[in-house]
Amino acid sequence: MRVLITGGSGFIGSHLCDLLLAQGHSVLCLDNLVTGTRRNLDHLIEHDRFQFALQDVTEPISVDGPLEAVIHLASLPSPVDYLEMPIKTLKVGALGTLNALGLAKAKGARFLLASTSEVYGDPLVHPQPESYWGNVNPIGLRGVYDESKRFAEALTMAYHRTHGLRTHIARIFNTYGPRMRLDDGRVIPNFVRQALSGQPLTVYDDGSRTRSFCFVSDLVDGLYKLLLSPEADPVNLGNPDEISILELARVVVSLTGSRSPVTLVSPQDGRTEDDPRTRQPDISRARAVLGWTPSVSLEKGLRRTIAYFRDV
Repeated sequence: MRVLITGGSGFIGSHLCDLLLAQGHSVLCLDNLVTGTRRNLDHLIEHDRFQFALQDVTEPISVDGPLEAVIHLASLPSPVDYLEMPIKTLKVGALGTLNALGLAKAKGARFLLASTSEVYGDPLVHPQPESYWGNVNPIGLRGVYDESKRFAEALTMAYHRTHGLRTHIARIFNTYGPRMRLDDGRVIPNFVRQALSGQPLTVYDDGSRTRSFCFVSDLVDGLYKLLLSPEADPVNLGNPDEISILELARVVVSLTGSRSPVTLVSPQDGRTEDDPRTRQPDISRARAVLGWTPSVSLEKGLRRTIAYFRDV
C-alpha cells in the first residue's frame, strides 16, 4: 500500500512510519512540525519508500498519485500544547479530520482515525468499554482536546455511513516510549526528566489518580492490525494494567537510580481541572476482532524509555 500519515513526525506517528516501511509499504508523511520534529524521521529520509511533506492539515490537502490508506494522527494531545493552542487543537480535530477524510474519499482509500481515551472524560464506568459514551465537560480547559476527538469520531462515522468509506477508529490510551518530548507535559516524560536531573518528582494532588500505560511498539502494532481489519466501530488500544500516579513516580525513581524525592503539589493553574480520576481500557474488542493484546511490561517499557531520555 501507499499510506499517508498526518502527524507522521510525532512520537506515535514516527514509530508507525517505521512499522509500515518494515512491512513493505510506502509512506507519505505530512506534518507541520508544530509538535513533531524532523529528528524523529532522520533515519528515514533516504529510504526509497518514504516521503515527507510540510503540511498543515487544517489547510486543503492535495496529493499526487494513488493512496490506499490515510491515517490521521495529527493532533495536539499534550496538555502544554492544547492549553496553549486551544483553537488550533479544535481546528485540527475538525478541519484536519474533514480534510483527511475528503482525501481518503477522493482516493478511494481506507481511513484510520487516531482518537483517544479522553472521549470518555472523567469516567463513571470502570474499566471503559467502547460502548460507554463518556463524561466530558465540553467547556472545561480539557474540553478543546476531548471534544475535538469526539467530533472527529462523529465525522468519521458520518463519512462511513454516507459515503461507504472504509473507516477505522482507534481510541488510544496513555502511550509512552522513545521519541516523546521531554517537555510535553505528560506524566512519564515529566517524571523521567525530573528523576534524571535530580529534581523532586511532582505528583499532582494526592497521587491517587490512575492511568494505564501502553508501550509505543504495542500501540502501533494495534493500529496496524486495525488498519487491515474490517472493523468500523471504535476499538480501545491500551494496556489494561492500571497504576496510580504516586506509585508510578516511585517506580521511575527506582528504575533511574535517582535520589529525587516524590512531592505532592496542588496546581493553581487549572491543569488538573476535569483530570480523570481513573483510566483503564477494556480491550475485549481488540482481543476479539484484532487478536491484539499488549506484550511489553511497564518495567521493560520504562527501562527503554529512560535509556532513550538519557541520550537526548
